[in-house]
Order: sequence, then C-alpha cells, then structure tokens
Amino acid sequence: MRKVLRQLFSWHAGPPAWGPAVVAGLGCALPLLLGLFSAHPGFLWASVGAFQAAQANPLHRFGMLRMLLLTALGACSAGLGFWSATHPLISLGLFASFGLLLAWLQRYGTEAGKLGIGLTVCLCLGQGQYGSSALNNPYAIAMLFILGGLWVMLLAFGLRGVHGLRMWPYMPRVVSLLKVLRRHARRQSRQQWWLYALGCTLAVSLAGLIVNLAHLQRGYWLTLAVVTTLQMEFRGSLVRALQASMASLSAAGLLILFGNSLQSPPLMVAIMLPLITLSRALQAHNYGLFVLQTTVCFVLLAESLAKDWHLPQVRLFNVTLGILLTLFIALLMHGLRQWLGNRAAAKQRTVRNNDNVSSPESTEL
Repeated sequence: MRKVLRQLFSWHAGPPAWGPAVVAGLGCALPLLLGLFSAHPGFLWASVGAFQAAQANPLHRFGMLRMLLLTALGACSAGLGFWSATHPLISLGLFASFGLLLAWLQRYGTEAGKLGIGLTVCLCLGQGQYGSSALNNPYAIAMLFILGGLWVMLLAFGLRGVHGLRMWPYMPRVVSLLKVLRRHARRQSRQQWWLYALGCTLAVSLAGLIVNLAHLQRGYWLTLAVVTTLQMEFRGSLVRALQASMASLSAAGLLILFGNSLQSPPLMVAIMLPLITLSRALQAHNYGLFVLQTTVCFVLLAESLAKDWHLPQVRLFNVTLGILLTLFIALLMHGLRQWLGNRAAAKQRTVRNNDNVSSPESTEL
C-alpha cells in the first residue's frame, strides 16, 4: 500500500514542462479543428501523429531525434495495423512481433519502453479503426500521421529557437547508446524476462486475432486494455494483475461515462485539448502510470469525433474481454513460473542428495 501511495504522489518528477505541453496542445488543436470543420476522418490520424511526436521533449539533447523516430515508426505501425485488419494470420504474426518488441524494448529501460508502448498503441489504433470510416488506404493513413508529426516538429523547432538552442542537436554516439542499453538489460534476470516476453507475445497476439476474427467494432478498446494492463508492472503477481485489471477497467469506465455524457464532437474537442496540454505538462514519471495516462489520451483523440457514444456497451464489452484475456495469460504465466521454480528446487535437492551420498565414499577411500 505504501508503494502504491508513493507512486501516486510521485506522478510527475520536477517542475511542469509547459513548453512541450504548449507544443502538444497546438499540435493536436490544428488537426482536430480541421477535422471538425471538414468532417474528414483523416485529420484524426494527423492528430494522433501529432500527439505521438509530442511525447518527446524537444528541449532535451536527443529530443528532436526521438521525435523523428516516434513519427516515422508510429506511421509505419498505424499503416501496418490497418493493412493487417483483413488478414487473420498476418494480424496474428504482426501483433505477436509487436508484443515481443514491446517486452524487448522495456528490458532496455524506461525510455525504450515508452517508445515500444507508443508503437504498439499505434498498431492497435490502426487495426481497430478499419471499417469505421471512409478512409481505407493504409498509405494515406501513414502519410497523414507523418503530416501531424511534422507539424509538431515545426513547433518544436520554434520552441528550441526561443530557448536559443541548436535547431538540430549533435548526433549521439552509437557505441555509447549500446553501452547504456546493455547496462539496463543486465539488471533483469534472463529467465524472468523470457517469461514476461512470452506473456506479452501471447496476450497481444491473441487480442489482435480476436479482434480480427470477430470483426469487433472499436476493437482497439480490447487490444489497448490488454496492452495497458500488461504494462502496469504486476510482474507475475496475481494480486497485482488483478489490481492492474481493475485500474484499466475503471479508467475505461470513466472514459465511456465521459464520452456518453457529452456526445458532442465540438464540446469533446474543447474539453480534450486542455486535458492533453495538462497531461503533457505533468507527464507521469512512473512507467506504469505513464502507460495508463498516454493510452487514455490516445483513446480520447481517436474518439474525439465519434458519434456513437450512445452505444457504450460495445466499448465496455471489448474492455471486459481484453481484461479477462489478460487475467488468463497472467494465471498461465504464474503457473509456468511456479512449475519452473519447483523444477529448479527439485534439481537442487537431487544434487544435494548426490553430494551427501558420495561424501562417505570419498572418506573411506
């Protein structure tokens, strides 16, 4: 309980980042306003790309490079998710690859894990948005995503100019980055990481396959519920898995209640933009809370122009199914972890008994 309270009170480390917050707010405002006036669904992808790029702080040393990576890789992830929405086997393999990638990046530190969660969320949004709008071209989705990211990068260049910084910082040394990543990877047990990676791969791949085969509307509510619950750091504990599931279900319920009470795209955008700005200014320091905070903002952006909030049962069913899937995978991984632990203990007892049996013989000789 003390650890949970400490995490809640350490939501944000340091003073609020108002500069990146203004960049995030203005970056998402222009595509959303254009989407309101034109009623074109493509501007939603521009706003998602803008928010994805705004996760990087342009005032940091490698902020612009990270912003470029987030934009380019996020566009590829969204396009791949949209393209795989009609191919069950491709969707299964793609989501399994992203689940393994997410676990692999999280092993190399918090910042690498943030990159992985952003790419996975873009993949889930790409698959879940298939068939819900008139835009059915993955290349167009990727280009609109990139346009939103480039708009945020333009604002970020202006912010760096106001602070008197170089427009493009010096490139990092690859060898130094590899040393830092290896140092992070050595802090975690290899066996624990393999179990966690297996759980992520199974859960994310099954979630993507269920959405594909069942043709679920707003399917990203299911996949995002799985990804968010997995990333809230329960680490194989069933109690923490249940707590993470309840937190994800509560956040989804609040989002559904919020959207159902408004049911007005202009009012939704007017309330959401200050929330995005405040969320970026007070970005969570803890990784699990960052995942929950970022996922909520992504869902708000994807649902900002939605006109079917009067059907909350669709979203609630998807979230509940995703949480049940996550709890099943957590139970399966817990059983596998217990079996491996008992097997290792049995081997140690066998070795100890063999040593005790052989020791009298050695004394007689």
